[in-house]
Amino acid sequence: MTWLKTLGRTGSLAGSLVLLLMLSACGDASVNEVRQWMETTKAEVRPQVQPLSEPKKFIPFGYVNKSEVDPFNSNKLLGAIARLKESTKKGPVVDENRVREYLESYPLDTLKMVGFLEKKGVFVALIQVDKNVYQVKVGNYVGQNHGKITKITESEVSISEIVQDATGDNVEHEAKLELQETKNDRK
Repeated sequence: MTWLKTLGRTGSLAGSLVLLLMLSACGDASVNEVRQWMETTKAEVRPQVQPLSEPKKFIPFGYVNKSEVDPFNSNKLLGAIARLKESTKKGPVVDENRVREYLESYPLDTLKMVGFLEKKGVFVALIQVDKNVYQVKVGNYVGQNHGKITKITESEVSISEIVQDATGDNVEHEAKLELQETKNDRK
């Protein structure tokens, strides 16, 4: 112990150095033991790797026959979608092949009922558009939504239109053209 006191007096740096050398000597032996154990363990243990299975061979299919339809053709898909839409449509069907009548080229809100006639027991309504007056009867078409006249009375024309709803299905919509009064009728 006296040598430590003497050493401590002469300089703490020198004392620390001696103490460090003593500890490093102890550490070398344990490090060598650990290294030797690791080398022995590495030599004894051999990892076993399972062999990978052979990958499946991909054989591409060639469309060599020109008469077959290409399954990736976008026209084929569009045709299938159109057929599906036609088969799922609900409601009344519009006759697209029917010859259009003159008053079908005008929106329904531009047509005015200005009069009423009875010819041989058949009611006829007088419809005005662009300062021209036309005679219509039950069964005639008016307006741009395939509107068919279903009933004519002295005061109104009842029309059944075919319009599309939010889902794209056709639905019937009832509309009316009411008799428009003129200035002379009000007196």
